[in-house]
Amino acid sequence: MINIDQLKKKKVAFISLGCDKNRVDLEKMIADIQAFGFCITQNQEEANILVINTCAFLQTAREESIDTILEALPLKNGNLEKIVVTGCLPQYKLQEVKEAIPEIDILLTLDQNEKIVDKIVESYQLKNPSFLSIQDRVVTTPKHYAYLKIAEGCNNFCAYCTIPYIRGRYQSEPIEKLVAETKKLVKNGAREIILVAQDVTKYGQDLYGEKKLVTLLQELSKIKDLKWIRLLYCYPELVTDELMKEMTENPKICHYIDLPLQHVNDEILKAMNRHNTKAQCELTIQKLREAIPDIAIRTTFIIGLPGENNKKFQELMEFVRNQKLDNVGFFAYSREEGTRAYSMKKQVWSWIKQKRLKKISLLQEMIAYDHNEASIGKTMEVVVDDIVGDMAICRNEQMAPLVDGVIYVPKSTMQIGQFYQIKITKVFGSYDLEGELV
Repeated sequence: MINIDQLKKKKVAFISLGCDKNRVDLEKMIADIQAFGFCITQNQEEANILVINTCAFLQTAREESIDTILEALPLKNGNLEKIVVTGCLPQYKLQEVKEAIPEIDILLTLDQNEKIVDKIVESYQLKNPSFLSIQDRVVTTPKHYAYLKIAEGCNNFCAYCTIPYIRGRYQSEPIEKLVAETKKLVKNGAREIILVAQDVTKYGQDLYGEKKLVTLLQELSKIKDLKWIRLLYCYPELVTDELMKEMTENPKICHYIDLPLQHVNDEILKAMNRHNTKAQCELTIQKLREAIPDIAIRTTFIIGLPGENNKKFQELMEFVRNQKLDNVGFFAYSREEGTRAYSMKKQVWSWIKQKRLKKISLLQEMIAYDHNEASIGKTMEVVVDDIVGDMAICRNEQMAPLVDGVIYVPKSTMQIGQFYQIKITKVFGSYDLEGELV
């Protein structure tokens, strides 16, 4: 049997799956593991302990999580001693996973994230005074940007969504806690903070009795070296005139917004348990563009919800064609057990969903190309996210990391995390651009 000092020499590696909110959870666990004294490694083959942070939002996500765990099992023939599975999968399907893959050494539900060090120590049959979480993060993104999770859970109960059953009810983090966390992130090099929650626009309702997103934005904007604040997952019916005014007047808020519309046919929206209509969606987009002419609007649509016939799909196609949104993600409806949509009549055949998905994706690809072509010759400010070979991988204010396009620029003297003025010279593919340093 080893002792605590020998245990601390063990090497720990991490795999993160799923959304940016899940990433923040893992970053906090990494901070605790590092604070305890474990060695952190990026090489899974040399790791003694492997932490796999899973996603369970959709069936495909659960399959990816299971496959990742199974792929890690052969590493136990080498240096690997413990497999730790965290995140949404054990929260949602704890008993099933435990029975299906008994080789997993530790399964942690979401409320046990702060106990990860204790659980690892216990798995080596050691006694140790309870480790207190240091309430910090080890940022796994490039240090110049970071995600700020402002709330957990969701109260919307959309008919197709498992999140409320996995993550629970909506719980906002206090403003002062978020400001303190952001100050620390900025002190460590972050220049862009990306606000995330399942529903960012509902922030503060549970904690303060009224929505406080604008107040939070104003407090974060006081942080001296913070340059960009980006908003993701803003429900269209909650994008108020007050929020638009703040986005117009506050130079730190990116002219970018993610509106998860999901569909535009009113019957489908009602079946989804969404709280807006097509007309309201159109009005929100119109008001945003009038208030902020250069705003980039991103959205997502679900294709093939039960009851979506060809006429309703064509209505969605027409909306996409007319609105010419900047960035759009399309997803085939996934029938999730336990959700209201699971037992709905008129389920759409898989091949029809895939056919529609391909058709609408091609339409958006052409829109994106035309949008990018209109950028040729324009000068804009960008930040360098990465350097690959002799090219700098950049983004402008209208591009979110990992989900939108990028701008390729010959690196010259450019450095990661720094901001530069560049001129767009060419469209690269449908979604990316090329430019040159000004």
